[in-house]
Amino acid sequence: MTKQPSLDQKRAAYAWQKVQGQNDEYGKLAKGAPALIMNNGLMQTLAFYQDKGKPHHKALNEHMIDWLAAYFTHQDNVSMPFDKMMEALLRADSQKYRKATEETLALLRWIRQLAAIN
Repeated sequence: MTKQPSLDQKRAAYAWQKVQGQNDEYGKLAKGAPALIMNNGLMQTLAFYQDKGKPHHKALNEHMIDWLAAYFTHQDNVSMPFDKMMEALLRADSQKYRKATEETLALLRWIRQLAAIN
């Protein structure tokens, strides 16, 4: 009987896959992302990164959005456009929005750690 990976193991595997080939700017951005989310909110941070348009902003934003899409749909390798994620977060009740924020912060812990050694 094979044991299913834990959610934290899934986060780690996803983060490891996504940090491969990223530059130092991505790592620096990921390091500051949790504080930005805590101070400004998840949607505001996603909008800020979307507006920046630089490759490392775009990559981190896509990684956070796609993880949230996969997490909430319970499917692997889900991709969701920025506007669709923003609509979903706008419609979310406070409990689901808080869970999305917590899940993004948990993912970022792995991204930060793994980007630092990549």
